[in-house]
Amino acid sequence: MSQPRIAVLNAAHRDENTTRNFRRELDASLAEFDATDGTVPADFDYDGAVVTGSRSSVYWDDDWMQPVADWVDEAIARGMPFLGVCWGHQLLADVLGGTVEDMGVYEVGYSEIEHTGESRLFAGIDETFRSFTSHSDAVTVLPPGAAPLAKNDYSNHAFRKDRVFGVQFHPEYDNKTARELVHRKELSDERRESVLAEITVENYQEACEAKLVFDNFLEFVREVKADDTVVAAESEESAVSTGRSD
Repeated sequence: MSQPRIAVLNAAHRDENTTRNFRRELDASLAEFDATDGTVPADFDYDGAVVTGSRSSVYWDDDWMQPVADWVDEAIARGMPFLGVCWGHQLLADVLGGTVEDMGVYEVGYSEIEHTGESRLFAGIDETFRSFTSHSDAVTVLPPGAAPLAKNDYSNHAFRKDRVFGVQFHPEYDNKTARELVHRKELSDERRESVLAEITVENYQEACEAKLVFDNFLEFVREVKADDTVVAAESEESAVSTGRSD
């Protein structure tokens, strides 16, 4: 089967780590768009889409966010599968009618997260797992009809609504990305050193289990594409049969 075509809406303000990380983790044909320029695909000719993290907050009134939200909204309405990561998770929740707010605290470093065990997105991942996190905003109210999939003491860490999935944690992060992020954040010296001490080969290897969300999402995309192809073929056959005169 050919690789799925995935639109990557990169909201990371030209952080080269983000491009490298998603290209490594997504085994698909990728078309990347700089969302922070307000750049979105010209059409909806993709099998799925991924929205990355960002240094921005969803509730900021930045000019670039509206065209991104509008394209996402239309793509979801057309049935396109989505995966949002961190800011992308929050944007998808916002577009679908959820609420994103400042938590008043900052979660950063390798965190323990629990998933419900009821979603294919977490297939093959232990119900309690570790992943790198970096966020002070959270989805505080899920979109109507959405199902919570994962959480920890800080916030919701994953949800699903129909063909849309969001994860608050960063399964794509490598240690280079994590270290550079910690160095540029405004942290006390004590907390910075504490978080940096967690960024080890051992913790990274343990957190690699969470990368399965990418493979699981792409498998879901392939199944959706196959199902939609069958439905389209059956509809076409039905239309031809209805119009036939004997």
